[in-house]
Amino acid sequence: MEPLDLTALAAEHLAEARAASNGRSSVKLVGDHSALLRENLIALKAGAALQDHESPGEATLLVLEGQIEFHAGDETVMLDAGHLIEIPPTRHGLTALTDAVVILAVAKA
Repeated sequence: MEPLDLTALAAEHLAEARAASNGRSSVKLVGDHSALLRENLIALKAGAALQDHESPGEATLLVLEGQIEFHAGDETVMLDAGHLIEIPPTRHGLTALTDAVVILAVAKA
């Protein structure tokens, strides 16, 4: 068991996101699609978005760096580094207002 260096991973994937045509880069941290718990680090350059999609199960979103706009249904909230939000079980999406790195944790039923 070896700890993950989230600071280094965030920097690496933010550099990849800045170079990517879609402005995003991600890596699996924990679990896979067959696991009950999954965690992914997602880096987005400013202006990049994760389009609206259904919630795959209970989930949280933690902002490691930058600022994002998260929306679900009719609600929108700005999240800064250090903010954590429980993702509601409705269609949702987000946009990076600055270069940003988030950790998405999903627990499937």
